[in-house]
Amino acid sequence: MLRKIAFAGLCAAALSASALAETAEFGTAAEARAMLEKAVAAVKADKTEALAMFNSEEGGFRDRDLYVFCVNASDGIETAHPTHKGMKLREMKDVNGVAFGEEIMNAAKDGEISEVTYMWPRPNTDTPAEKVTFVTKVEDQVCGVGYYK
Repeated sequence: MLRKIAFAGLCAAALSASALAETAEFGTAAEARAMLEKAVAAVKADKTEALAMFNSEEGGFRDRDLYVFCVNASDGIETAHPTHKGMKLREMKDVNGVAFGEEIMNAAKDGEISEVTYMWPRPNTDTPAEKVTFVTKVEDQVCGVGYYK
């Protein structure tokens, strides 16, 4: 009986460790929000340098499946994105036809962080997954960081 209990305990510990390892593979809501707050501070300090960092792998603005993107608030053209800088965010829709780009632009307000949910593939995949993006407006930029559920 003691062996069964010990074995069950080892199995539970292994499952917990496995769950933690799986969780660590992807960014969390708290990490996404913290990255956005860090990005806002960077834009306020030096917008040109901040956008350059967001477009590169410098400054801690990319972590697993988390990254900062920004668009010009007036025309919606992406000024920072790891894979498609220069695209028109307002025109972007998810696989279900949700105009999430327009939703992001409308949700972004100075001094507030809002959430927009849509379907989007994780980096390096083609399979859409539910994504929640935290967005805000800072200076003439709409910036966001999303995480996958």
